Amino acid sequence: MDIQLEKLEIIRQLLETNDETIIASIKKVFTREPKDWWDDLNESQKEEIQLSLQEAEEGKYSDFDEFITPYLGK
Repeated sequence: MDIQLEKLEIIRQLLETNDETIIASIKKVFTREPKDWWDDLNESQKEEIQLSLQEAEEGKYSDFDEFITPYLGK
């Protein structure tokens, strides 16, 4: 699929239409607010992240080297 050709075809179709609902729909796609990934999380996931952030602020974490060393057999 050539993206430039696809865009040109959409432009051609848009120029040829007088259907206000199509034009409004396209306009809506380009003007909507970007979706925040946080809104897609369930409450349990949000709580886990908030708890992890709180623990990190309190210094309750291990750096990657401390974490991975036991698994490397060192």
